Amino acid sequence: MVEANSMDRQRRLFLKRFGQFLLYRGLPLPSLLALSACDVGDEREVVRLEPTLDYYTPLYASPTPLPTTARFAAIADFGTGEEPERDVAELVKSWEVDFVVTAGDNNYFNGKASTIDENIGQFYHEYIYPYKGEYGRGADVNRFFPALGGHDWRQPGAQPHLDYFTLPGNGRYYDVRWGPAHIFILDSIEKEPDGVTSTSRQAQWLRATMGQSDAPWKVVVVHDPPYSSGETHSSQKHIQWPFKEWGASAVIAGNDHVYERVIVEELPYFVNGLGGGRIYDFDNDEIVEGSEVRFNGDYGAMLVEADADRLSFQFVTRAGEVVDDYGLEL
Repeated sequence: MVEANSMDRQRRLFLKRFGQFLLYRGLPLPSLLALSACDVGDEREVVRLEPTLDYYTPLYASPTPLPTTARFAAIADFGTGEEPERDVAELVKSWEVDFVVTAGDNNYFNGKASTIDENIGQFYHEYIYPYKGEYGRGADVNRFFPALGGHDWRQPGAQPHLDYFTLPGNGRYYDVRWGPAHIFILDSIEKEPDGVTSTSRQAQWLRATMGQSDAPWKVVVVHDPPYSSGETHSSQKHIQWPFKEWGASAVIAGNDHVYERVIVEELPYFVNGLGGGRIYDFDNDEIVEGSEVRFNGDYGAMLVEADADRLSFQFVTRAGEVVDDYGLEL
């Protein structure tokens, strides 16, 4: 016999998950039923569904047809609550983007619940749904898709981050389809329960989900840079997965507070860590092979635009200087 309080928890969980279903259409019905039937204490096991079932699409005001273009900003290492973050946020807003992705370290320095709204919502609440903070009105649908960074994981289970956002899947790694762009948000921090190596549960999910996508452009967003000439963190071998073989068009990372574009086996890797945290130096004695552009002169963000035939990347400083302009064509 099921206890009454257990049934109440199941109902609450069902309502939460059903709300996520309305936001992120496309989750197969068996997965939704599995989520609704499970108890709060079993939530982690829900993530261990067959990877090919975990497919999400944002709900649009006019869901059919899907948009033919995507225009989004990418930031990382930004959540300080200070002036450089504000400047970059104003730059992002001036672009009138469809959505924002982050490559982690959203909430310095210790990922606390007491600082998360000041460090994120203060500047980006217009993109967050549901937004429950103190800085104004949020979005009508969620348009803010963060990856976890090491500072976000400093609290047990990264719980303040997971409580603050309503995200697809388990909230730690997930995918979002926006017109021609399919975004895959990964968790590269070693505390990730589903692993961070190329043979991990998380990697199996990425390979399966990316493999079934028919989007012309597939962009991976992750905190640790697979390739970086940054002096502080440099290249992270544990996240040097076979992204190109699995179908990726580009990889955007952070963690090193610099901007760099590296081409490895014809796949562009970006280090985009100038969102607001203290700027780092390059290791000029250890510049990685394939490094084509390096910059650490000011804060800024990436503007990414996609249509059916072209995917373009710009890095722009808070003063409006275009540092890098790179494109891919089918």
